[in-house]
Amino acid sequence: MIVEKRTYTLYPGKTAEFLALYEAEGLALHTKYLRMLGYFTSDIGPLNQIVTMWAYESMAEREELRARLYADPEWIAFGPKTIHLIQTMENVILKPTRFSPIR
Repeated sequence: MIVEKRTYTLYPGKTAEFLALYEAEGLALHTKYLRMLGYFTSDIGPLNQIVTMWAYESMAEREELRARLYADPEWIAFGPKTIHLIQTMENVILKPTRFSPIR
């Protein structure tokens, strides 16, 4: 298994707007294709951040599922609605150790 951690740094004051839009229009689309491990907001440390975690059996599965998501006309229409809210995006792929409870 691999875990994809995505961090979105939003413009100050835009977190509530982003979350409302995502919950109303993006969440069902994302979870139609991907397995969510968690969706978080920052509280201490860097602020105005959304951190998401997604699970995949392999990089090949990740590529396949993300390709299907990115080809969905509803997802294509949703993406531009969030652009004005996001300052930066960071993506990290995490591989579990042999003793990790998530493997």
